[in-house]
Amino acid sequence: MTDFAMINCWLLLGACLLASQGVWSQRVRVDNEITAYPNGSVILRCEFTNSGTTKLTQVSWMFERVEGERHNIAVFHPQYGPSFPYTPFDGRVQFTQGALETPSIKIDKLRMADAGRYICEFATYPSGNEQGTTTLIMMAKPKNSAAPVPVQAGSSEVVVARCEAAQGKPEATISWSANIDGRYNHTSVPESDGTVTVKSEYRIIPTPSDNGKELACLVNQRAQNEPQRFSLKLVVEYPPTVTIDGYDFNWYMGRTDVVLTCQADANPAPTDVMWTAASGQLPATVQVDQNKLLVKKVDETVNTTFVCEVKNSLGSVKKELAITVIDQPLPPVAGSTGAVIGGIIAAIIILCLIGAGVAMYQKRRRGIENGEGPPKHKPPPPMNSGSSTEMLNKPQDKATTITETQPLRKHEPNYYETTSAEPVTDLDDDNTGPPANGGTPTVWDSSGHLPEKEDSADEPLPPYAPIDRNDMEGNHGSSGANIAREESFVSPPMLV
Repeated sequence: MTDFAMINCWLLLGACLLASQGVWSQRVRVDNEITAYPNGSVILRCEFTNSGTTKLTQVSWMFERVEGERHNIAVFHPQYGPSFPYTPFDGRVQFTQGALETPSIKIDKLRMADAGRYICEFATYPSGNEQGTTTLIMMAKPKNSAAPVPVQAGSSEVVVARCEAAQGKPEATISWSANIDGRYNHTSVPESDGTVTVKSEYRIIPTPSDNGKELACLVNQRAQNEPQRFSLKLVVEYPPTVTIDGYDFNWYMGRTDVVLTCQADANPAPTDVMWTAASGQLPATVQVDQNKLLVKKVDETVNTTFVCEVKNSLGSVKKELAITVIDQPLPPVAGSTGAVIGGIIAAIIILCLIGAGVAMYQKRRRGIENGEGPPKHKPPPPMNSGSSTEMLNKPQDKATTITETQPLRKHEPNYYETTSAEPVTDLDDDNTGPPANGGTPTVWDSSGHLPEKEDSADEPLPPYAPIDRNDMEGNHGSSGANIAREESFVSPPMLV
């Protein structure tokens, strides 16, 4: 039990000592971190606060570039004054006030090697030494540059541009902006003074069409206010490409003042352009003016092959053109003015046809909307006031004739109902009972003629064809006997 109590006492004492040391250490006030640039100046502040009964005897500034490796760069004693024992800082460091309680120092002509930890340490009585640490971060703006790399057109990937951020701290970043298919890579090289040099290369497979294309290199670094941009144009070299212009296939005898022009595309620019003739020397009527060949008058000597040779530092290229001299000029071709006028007229005609079609369509559409078009559904069948059976059943006056009470309109199509039931007719041989049609008198008499009406002797009868009753009975009598009353049947045809 006693051992356990002793352990607790020691732990409590240690905690108190640590707490008191923390309080004492907080009495030395410094900046935690400061940034500076080469060739500039920096002030490292230090202050002892709340000294109370603590007596300050001396203050020292120590420099620690590598952890555990300290050097006294400035010492201040109230009786003996300041001292600067470390040679690399000789003449570059000084106390700003020369007071023991505020021993801040100023360092001039900063170097990248000055980056590190600076400790402000007080020798006190009776508490001992107390200190505070400031970290000095040296920042360096990189020396940026970029340039295209001249290359020759080929089939292999090569470096066409370089960009560099030299001796920067912290390390710079490089990016590319281009509309060219390619790729880039970065390399970082640490320098002896703590800076870093970053290099980047852009690579493509160069072609003649890539010459003069633009790309940009962007360098970004903490010490810069904004990214630095370099706009570049690629330099791709290639041998000449030659064409000859000016021959219209209409060089006829006696034609004057015709010109051939030798056009060359090359990088570097062509250094020499030379005209020759495949047959030997140029004709006497021909003159050469740099890349132009002038023919004063076309004759039989011009009927040859002209050769244009172009040279640059990468090689020479020849282009040939065979001239055919004709006796008479070719018939003139219709000018471009006529073609333009014809095109305008054709466009006007097409627009008129389109307008007419649109107008017809609109007219037809309005007609359909107003109901002038064909019916969209089958109209109902016309309704008659009575059927033929009703006409037969209806008693007839002497002064009337059998007519339709509501004839169809003249222009209305005839629609007939196909699902209506047939009239029920009695076909039994027994004629003693009332007729099946409701008492209507027989239409035909035994002689096959219609009965005469009492008051219509003078009225001509319609030309009905006589029908042989025996034929009718022979054709339909046998089947009619088996048809029961109130069943449907097909009546014999009536000839009118």
